[in-house]
Amino acid sequence: MALEIRPATADRWDDVAAVMGERGDPSRCFCQYFRLRGKQWSEASRASHRAALRAQVCSSDLPPGVIASDEAGTPVGWCAVAPRSAYPRVVASQNWRGGDPDAWAVTCFVVRVGHRRQGVAGELLLGAIDFARAQGASTLEGCCVDVAAAGKVPSADLYRGPLSVFIGAGFTEISRASPSWVLVRKTL
Repeated sequence: MALEIRPATADRWDDVAAVMGERGDPSRCFCQYFRLRGKQWSEASRASHRAALRAQVCSSDLPPGVIASDEAGTPVGWCAVAPRSAYPRVVASQNWRGGDPDAWAVTCFVVRVGHRRQGVAGELLLGAIDFARAQGASTLEGCCVDVAAAGKVPSADLYRGPLSVFIGAGFTEISRASPSWVLVRKTL
């Protein structure tokens, strides 16, 4: 599948919203889980998450991720990527300990139903690498899931991406809190 990967800028908001959908975890989170902690997260609503991502896409100087479209222009996937400091939950997490405080982080993938298991996540990660590099990042990290070690993993738990996708893109393992939390890094 030939994909076009572009930064999620204001002109792509409708594509981002389409990928997040109307049901399931992405439509409730709108990629805000790692941007909020504690009460901020628990007291926030679906509508406030959507509004926050819309503001990040449409009003921020730095797009909060990349969006993938197929040959027909249909949006099929999303990958959140930003400086680690943009994600308070990452900064505070035991699972991300040992990470580079100046690194950028890939925190989330969303691939629309009907487009899964076709390499979209891998292409999104390559697009995130290119985007981070173009913004001056020297290091990119992710905290992914080792599906082989974890056993059967529900698709909803793969939002951080499978380890195999990161390894395929040249990342190396830094630490492992569990099979479900593997910190990886790539020097750009």
